[in-house]
Amino acid sequence: MLLQTRKSNDMGHVEALKKPSEQRPPRVLLYSHDTFGLGHLRRSRTIAGALTAADSGLSALILTGSPVAGRFTFPDRVDHIRLPGVTKLEDGSYASEALGLHIDETTSLRAGLIRTAVEKFEPDLVIVDKEPTGFRGELEETLKWLRTQTGTKVVLGLRDVLDEGEALAEEWARKGALNAMLKYYDDIWVYGLKSIYNPLHGLDVPKSAKSRMHWTGYLRRETWDYTPDTTEEPYILVTPGGGGDGAKLVDQVLRAYEAEPTLSPKAQIIYGPFLSGDTRVQFEERVAKLDGRVVSLGFNSKMENLIAGAAGVIAMGGYNTFCEILSFDKPAIIMPRKRPRLEQYIRAARAEQLNLVRMLDPDRDGLGTSVMVDAIRALPDQSPPSIGQFPDLLDGLPSIVERVKFLLDPKAVKAAE
Repeated sequence: MLLQTRKSNDMGHVEALKKPSEQRPPRVLLYSHDTFGLGHLRRSRTIAGALTAADSGLSALILTGSPVAGRFTFPDRVDHIRLPGVTKLEDGSYASEALGLHIDETTSLRAGLIRTAVEKFEPDLVIVDKEPTGFRGELEETLKWLRTQTGTKVVLGLRDVLDEGEALAEEWARKGALNAMLKYYDDIWVYGLKSIYNPLHGLDVPKSAKSRMHWTGYLRRETWDYTPDTTEEPYILVTPGGGGDGAKLVDQVLRAYEAEPTLSPKAQIIYGPFLSGDTRVQFEERVAKLDGRVVSLGFNSKMENLIAGAAGVIAMGGYNTFCEILSFDKPAIIMPRKRPRLEQYIRAARAEQLNLVRMLDPDRDGLGTSVMVDAIRALPDQSPPSIGQFPDLLDGLPSIVERVKFLLDPKAVKAAE
């Protein structure tokens, strides 16, 4: 598969987005609540980059709560505003990350910043990632204002899998998410294929909302000014995503290399910015004893390049990593988490059924070190995802560009109503 780079104008075949007015180019605001992890921000950044690449005048602003947003490279004409951070406590509640405020005060502050940013930026389109009402409902007043006071189009973007149906129904009922989706959103985009999974499975979605749903396909990823190093020794990339709950995966890989001195290829572990403290110190001590057969790094903002150069990937199976595995057609082993939600397990199990990846499920395959040793040895010769032969699998970004072009054209929208 040919690798693509962001400088190669991959979106050049897509017609430029139509301007919403003659006065200025279009503006898109993306909301990415990001209390923990990297998934929402990385997805929003990818979409913003595709939109600005398709229209030389369009600008995009991302509102994010990610504590590591400043460590990422953003595409041209894409900027971000960091909302005050929050952290999840062991009992499932939330607290202010750094300000020492009560969580209600923090939420109110975030809500005010969101409203001010929307009013000042005056977006023609708002794309909300995953949470119809935002973190703890912080988005709802702004959504109400947009609906009643502006002509701004509002889109809800959903990853391919949210959670198991019964758990999702309980969560969305508690948050009032379904009512908000019906009331405030012009479009609902699913960043996957209907033939693979419906993220709203388990919800009683009326026909009026189903007619607004558009399955875009998965979001193809590209490398960042990447030149393959043909002299580099083959490696497998081990990535637990943000790393906050990735210690089990890293431990299993290290146990495999510790148990088998001849195990190859070598491994490159990216812990993720949220795997830190004593756990990371212990991992680093173990890595140092493996004589270079395993190397490690805390964080890399250009994971696409590392995956592009890998002989295979071992991951937990979050949405963004899954898209990268598909985009660069890499043999992959997915060891998904099952708590606090079944999202990763559902995705991995379905992908295995479709011959896209191999899943390691401790409940099915066992936890023995030999299981991981055998999987690593077989990984370079494992079939890549392309054997699955799914048309339109990675058409997400061109589909989004075309849908945005439609939404920003008042004549087209009126004709369709």
